[in-house]
Amino acid sequence: MVAQKSRSNELMGKTVVSKSGRKFGVLGDLIFESRTGELIYLSVKGPTAYCLSLDLEKSKEGAHLIPYSAVISSGDFVIVAEDDIM
Repeated sequence: MVAQKSRSNELMGKTVVSKSGRKFGVLGDLIFESRTGELIYLSVKGPTAYCLSLDLEKSKEGAHLIPYSAVISSGDFVIVAEDDIM
């Protein structure tokens, strides 16, 4: 469990980009289903103009949400598939 917590902490603050290199913003939070622990969304803080131009779902607080199912990989960046978002 500790390894999973440190892994999620490592993701926070990473730049979220598409496969083609378009920036969405910075990963602000992970949203999950509390009963199952399933990750549902990435919350983007500091959205770029590109991110704002998309019709993304928003949280109650107004943060732009990217479905976790769109995540391809993570490392220096969190890479998402644009096709899975739109």
